[in-house]
Amino acid sequence: MIRVAIIGASGYTGLESIEILLRHPEARVTYLTALPEECGHVADMFGSLRGRLEMQVEPLDMGKLADSADVALCCLPHKVSMGFVPRLLDTGLKVIDFSADYRLKDVVVYEKYYQPHTDRENLAHAVFGLPELFREDIRSARLVANPGCYPTGALLAIAPLLKNGLIETKGIIVNSVTGVTGGGKNPSVLFHYPNMNENLLAYGIGSHRHMPEMEQIASVVAGTPVEMLFQPHVGPFDRGILSTVYCDPKRSLTKEELHEMYRTFYQSEQFVRVLNGPPALKHVARSNYCHVFPAIAKGKIICFSAIDNLIKGASGQAIQNMNIIFDLEETLGLK
Repeated sequence: MIRVAIIGASGYTGLESIEILLRHPEARVTYLTALPEECGHVADMFGSLRGRLEMQVEPLDMGKLADSADVALCCLPHKVSMGFVPRLLDTGLKVIDFSADYRLKDVVVYEKYYQPHTDRENLAHAVFGLPELFREDIRSARLVANPGCYPTGALLAIAPLLKNGLIETKGIIVNSVTGVTGGGKNPSVLFHYPNMNENLLAYGIGSHRHMPEMEQIASVVAGTPVEMLFQPHVGPFDRGILSTVYCDPKRSLTKEELHEMYRTFYQSEQFVRVLNGPPALKHVARSNYCHVFPAIAKGKIICFSAIDNLIKGASGQAIQNMNIIFDLEETLGLK
């Protein structure tokens, strides 16, 4: 039985991780920690867990954590996580980190979008945790950088095209719409109900910090530098990300060729479904699935994807990575 600690258990991804682990036949939650002011019984924090999990969320005690867990899910914010991950690794734990602190290999790029990096040694060894693309690297990893939710949807939408060298690597445009849980649990004016209800808005124009993450991984998959323009939006719904990616093909493709190539690329993947029409967020809500659909229009390839930002975009993907690291069936807890 794999013993799992959740660092930063008081947020949305902490709750989603707990929900998945409660139905996981080969893992159990053994330690929950959060800031001292957020500690207490987990059911007082999340009423949906009442009667289902009798545990206290405690201030972090590194010694107790090391004695009670085999792996830590580090659900801390960007810029905070790298202050804890080295200590977690020093205890011998495997670590799956939800922040951006270990995703960007170029320290200069990270520091442009976040802050000075304080753990370059572990950054060099971290593995990007998108199983469909880096499964074999994940198997032997001590530190997995769980991907961002936007990059997960966008990269799965176009990975077959990049891998097969079928699209131009400049001029790729990604438009994505997320639900309000993408902003985390802390209240803000932007996500205040009167502002978001019956509303849709763009933000982070040309500067969103997930754009360099997308470009980095797209370049690895393509084997050559890739330039992307990413434009996020937020809509008046709780969860999910719908992405539309516009690409220029290098040669003429038929719709049949395109769909067959996608089906072949993802034929062994448990959590990616290639559809015959555009995906819908309701069809992936509260699941670890990504639905993709490639299309051709006016000389462009248009790729659509839909994921749940809290599951395939965060906690579900982390558990998928955990299953791979511990040589378990990849779908455990996730179907």
